Amino acid sequence: MNDSTDLTKRAIAMQALLASQQTLLLSTASATGFPDMSYAPFVRDESGCFNILISELAAHTGNLMSNPHASVMFIRPESESSNLFARERVIFDCTVKEIDRSDGGYSTQLMALQEQFGDIVGLLGSLSDFHLFALSPINGRYVAGFGQAFTINLKDGSLSTLRKSHK
Repeated sequence: MNDSTDLTKRAIAMQALLASQQTLLLSTASATGFPDMSYAPFVRDESGCFNILISELAAHTGNLMSNPHASVMFIRPESESSNLFARERVIFDCTVKEIDRSDGGYSTQLMALQEQFGDIVGLLGSLSDFHLFALSPINGRYVAGFGQAFTINLKDGSLSTLRKSHK
Protein backbone atom coordinates (compact mmCIF):
# COMPACT_ATOMS: atom_id res chain seq x y z
CA MET A 1 0.00 0.00 0.00
CA ASN A 2 1.41 3.41 -0.93
CA ASP A 3 1.52 6.45 1.36
CA SER A 4 -1.38 8.18 -0.40
CA THR A 5 -3.66 5.14 -0.04
CA ASP A 6 -2.64 4.73 3.60
CA LEU A 7 -3.38 8.40 4.36
CA THR A 8 -6.75 8.14 2.61
CA LYS A 9 -7.68 5.05 4.67
CA ARG A 10 -6.60 6.81 7.86
CA ALA A 11 -8.64 9.90 6.95
CA ILE A 12 -11.69 7.65 6.50
CA ALA A 13 -11.01 6.05 9.90
CA MET A 14 -10.72 9.50 11.48
CA GLN A 15 -14.05 10.59 9.96
CA ALA A 16 -15.64 7.38 11.26
CA LEU A 17 -14.41 8.14 14.77
CA LEU A 18 -15.84 11.67 14.58
CA ALA A 19 -19.15 10.38 13.21
CA SER A 20 -19.43 7.90 16.09
CA GLN A 21 -19.31 10.63 18.75
CA GLN A 22 -22.19 12.67 20.18
CA THR A 23 -20.18 14.48 22.83
CA LEU A 24 -16.83 16.20 22.81
CA LEU A 25 -14.27 16.56 25.57
CA LEU A 26 -13.77 20.27 26.16
CA SER A 27 -10.63 21.89 27.52
CA THR A 28 -10.87 25.56 28.45
CA ALA A 29 -8.85 28.00 30.54
CA SER A 30 -10.08 30.58 33.01
CA ALA A 31 -9.24 34.28 32.71
CA THR A 32 -6.29 33.59 35.02
CA GLY A 33 -5.11 30.63 32.94
CA PHE A 34 -6.36 27.84 35.20
CA PRO A 35 -7.33 24.79 33.07
CA ASP A 36 -10.75 23.17 33.16
CA MET A 37 -11.84 19.92 31.53
CA SER A 38 -15.43 19.01 30.77
CA TYR A 39 -17.64 17.63 28.02
CA ALA A 40 -20.66 18.72 26.03
CA PRO A 41 -23.05 17.24 23.48
CA PHE A 42 -22.46 18.84 20.07
CA VAL A 43 -23.62 19.13 16.50
CA ARG A 44 -21.26 19.98 13.67
CA ASP A 45 -22.44 22.49 11.11
CA GLU A 46 -21.66 22.76 7.39
CA SER A 47 -18.71 25.08 8.10
CA GLY A 48 -17.08 22.50 10.38
CA CYS A 49 -17.85 24.29 13.66
CA PHE A 50 -18.81 22.26 16.70
CA ASN A 51 -21.90 23.86 18.28
CA ILE A 52 -22.55 23.34 21.97
CA LEU A 53 -25.29 24.57 24.34
CA ILE A 54 -23.96 25.01 27.86
CA SER A 55 -25.04 26.54 31.17
CA GLU A 56 -23.47 29.42 33.07
CA LEU A 57 -23.38 27.08 36.06
CA ALA A 58 -20.54 25.19 34.34
CA ALA A 59 -17.05 26.65 34.70
CA HIS A 60 -16.29 26.21 31.02
CA THR A 61 -19.07 28.65 30.02
CA GLY A 62 -17.45 31.52 31.91
CA ASN A 63 -14.06 30.40 30.64
CA LEU A 64 -15.24 30.59 27.03
CA MET A 65 -16.80 34.00 27.62
CA SER A 66 -13.55 35.43 28.98
CA ASN A 67 -11.07 33.43 26.89
CA PRO A 68 -12.47 32.46 23.46
CA HIS A 69 -10.11 29.54 22.85
CA ALA A 70 -10.60 25.85 23.54
CA SER A 71 -9.38 22.42 22.62
CA VAL A 72 -11.77 19.60 21.90
CA MET A 73 -11.04 15.90 21.81
CA PHE A 74 -12.85 12.87 20.48
CA ILE A 75 -11.42 9.58 21.73
CA ARG A 76 -12.11 5.92 21.09
CA PRO A 77 -13.81 4.37 24.17
CA GLU A 78 -11.54 2.36 26.47
CA SER A 79 -13.64 -0.76 25.88
CA GLU A 80 -12.90 -0.52 22.13
CA SER A 81 -9.16 0.18 22.49
CA SER A 82 -6.52 -2.52 22.38
CA ASN A 83 -3.90 -0.35 24.11
CA LEU A 84 -4.89 2.34 26.59
CA PHE A 85 -1.56 4.14 26.08
CA ALA A 86 -2.35 4.69 22.41
CA ARG A 87 -6.10 5.28 22.13
CA GLU A 88 -7.30 6.59 18.78
CA ARG A 89 -8.22 10.27 19.09
CA VAL A 90 -8.85 13.50 17.23
CA ILE A 91 -7.93 16.86 18.79
CA PHE A 92 -8.82 20.30 17.48
CA ASP A 93 -7.68 23.68 18.77
CA CYS A 94 -10.57 26.08 18.29
CA THR A 95 -11.53 29.70 18.40
CA VAL A 96 -14.86 30.23 20.11
CA LYS A 97 -17.75 32.55 19.36
CA GLU A 98 -20.97 32.83 21.29
CA ILE A 99 -23.98 32.75 18.98
CA ASP A 100 -26.34 35.45 20.19
CA ARG A 101 -30.03 34.59 20.51
CA SER A 102 -30.83 37.36 18.02
CA ASP A 103 -28.48 35.85 15.41
CA GLY A 104 -30.22 33.91 12.63
CA GLY A 105 -27.86 31.00 13.17
CA TYR A 106 -29.04 30.58 16.75
CA SER A 107 -32.39 28.99 15.89
CA THR A 108 -30.80 26.90 13.11
CA GLN A 109 -28.18 25.40 15.43
CA LEU A 110 -30.63 25.01 18.31
CA MET A 111 -32.92 23.06 15.97
CA ALA A 112 -29.99 20.88 14.85
CA LEU A 113 -29.19 20.14 18.49
CA GLN A 114 -32.86 19.35 19.17
CA GLU A 115 -33.03 16.98 16.20
CA GLN A 116 -29.96 15.18 17.54
CA PHE A 117 -30.75 15.16 21.27
CA GLY A 118 -34.51 15.61 21.61
CA ASP A 119 -36.91 17.99 23.27
CA ILE A 120 -34.64 18.70 26.24
CA VAL A 121 -32.73 21.08 23.94
CA GLY A 122 -35.83 23.28 23.48
CA LEU A 123 -36.21 23.53 27.24
CA LEU A 124 -32.51 24.26 27.82
CA GLY A 125 -32.47 26.81 25.00
CA SER A 126 -35.33 28.68 26.65
CA LEU A 127 -33.37 29.10 29.89
CA SER A 128 -31.47 32.39 30.14
CA ASP A 129 -28.34 30.80 31.66
CA PHE A 130 -27.75 28.56 28.62
CA HIS A 131 -25.48 29.85 25.88
CA LEU A 132 -24.82 28.54 22.39
CA PHE A 133 -21.19 28.53 21.27
CA ALA A 134 -19.58 27.76 17.92
CA LEU A 135 -16.13 26.19 18.27
CA SER A 136 -14.25 26.73 15.01
CA PRO A 137 -11.22 24.47 14.47
CA ILE A 138 -7.99 26.30 13.62
CA ASN A 139 -5.79 23.18 13.55
CA GLY A 140 -6.20 19.49 14.20
CA ARG A 141 -4.34 16.30 14.95
CA TYR A 142 -5.35 12.67 14.52
CA VAL A 143 -3.58 9.96 16.51
CA ALA A 144 -4.28 6.42 15.34
CA GLY A 145 -1.78 4.76 17.71
CA PHE A 146 1.90 4.65 18.61
CA GLY A 147 3.94 6.46 15.95
CA GLN A 148 0.79 7.18 13.96
CA ALA A 149 0.15 10.91 14.37
CA PHE A 150 -1.19 13.13 11.62
CA THR A 151 -1.96 16.77 10.96
CA ILE A 152 -5.50 17.37 9.66
CA ASN A 153 -6.04 19.63 6.66
CA LEU A 154 -9.14 21.53 7.79
CA LYS A 155 -10.15 22.45 4.23
CA ASP A 156 -10.55 18.92 2.90
CA GLY A 157 -10.09 16.53 5.86
CA SER A 158 -6.95 14.99 4.39
CA LEU A 159 -4.04 13.97 6.59
CA SER A 160 -0.30 14.44 6.52
CA THR A 161 2.20 12.66 8.73
CA LEU A 162 3.17 14.62 11.84
CA ARG A 163 6.94 14.59 12.06
CA LYS A 164 7.93 15.08 15.67
CA SER A 165 10.25 12.78 17.50
CA HIS A 166 10.10 11.59 21.08
CA LYS A 167 12.68 13.18 23.35
